[in-house]
Amino acid sequence: MSMPFYVSPEQLMKDRADFARKGIARGRSLVAVQYADGVLFVTENPSQALHKVSEIYDRIAFAAVGRYNEFENLRIAGVRLADMRGYSYDRRDVTGRGLANAYAQTLGTIFSSGGEKPYEVEIFVAEVGDDSADDQIYRLTYEGRVGDEHGYAVMGGDAETVTSYLEEHYTEGASLDAALAVAVAALGHATEGGQTTDRVIPVGDLEVAVLDRSRSQPRKFARILPARLDALLGERGPSEPAPAESTSSTDDADSTDDDGDAPIAPPL
Repeated sequence: MSMPFYVSPEQLMKDRADFARKGIARGRSLVAVQYADGVLFVTENPSQALHKVSEIYDRIAFAAVGRYNEFENLRIAGVRLADMRGYSYDRRDVTGRGLANAYAQTLGTIFSSGGEKPYEVEIFVAEVGDDSADDQIYRLTYEGRVGDEHGYAVMGGDAETVTSYLEEHYTEGASLDAALAVAVAALGHATEGGQTTDRVIPVGDLEVAVLDRSRSQPRKFARILPARLDALLGERGPSEPAPAESTSSTDDADSTDDDGDAPIAPPL
């Protein structure tokens, strides 16, 4: 009778965490920035059909990086939970904190389970309040940790380089156009081969959305389309598309699921 291999719990959790981190890092960075009238989300996403930022409820938004099929499942579950809670009780009972806690439990259970691989995703759940002091941004990691962010937050891709740029250039209470300019410049600030470079991201490759408390309707989420982005960003010089994805990302995009039927969505 053969003896089963033994792997310590510490090593098992480390391997699962390394696996999730590598998958998340292959996606492009996403920035959440608080500005005078709410919360701004900016990411580089050439796809016009696969959104990384979406509405969950009246004043709540969802943003994610990593594997699209995994965070899309989480988004749909969040929408259903919010709708059910608002219908059963009151719309005011649907809060960003409640949704963040629900996501944390789900991600934590999946990460600690040995029966399936951990989700390669990180999530923002944001809620806009009546004033800037009431705005909330929750960051959830692949293992279910919840962090309360203030001012700005970055996840996915070269997050450290983007964060360092925001640390130097972020201004609290900035207008929408000023916050947008800083966020887009931060996403174009990248480190490659040990050197830091700056590029101008084409407007067509940007996905931008806001939770805007100044909107008169109850739903505060809105997407900013390329025509308005051009006006907000102004003249920026010649744009430069994102560099070609690495071989590892391409391999992931072409891989199939265990049944060999459907392709697995690449990291976004």
